[in-house]
Amino acid sequence: MRESQLERKARLAVERIGGKMPKWVSPGNRGVPDRIAILPNGLTVYVELKAPGKQLEPLQRKWLKDLLELGHRHYKIDSEADIERFIQEVTTE
Repeated sequence: MRESQLERKARLAVERIGGKMPKWVSPGNRGVPDRIAILPNGLTVYVELKAPGKQLEPLQRKWLKDLLELGHRHYKIDSEADIERFIQEVTTE
């Protein structure tokens, strides 16, 4: 499955639970996560979508580390199972 297909499925899954998942573009800040999941109950999560089996690039790993150190949640999604896990985790809070 292509990354764009996963991105669409993830966005639609977030919309089904009442959230929004806009694309995040931050000029001058390479490596930022692809999407921001804005979820019910004030939860915001950063999401990096990758083609199946693809790993994070070095700048993406740095953003992951920085966001976690600041107390934010970050998910790497590269499969439909990851989407299901993500939705399950964010809806059981």
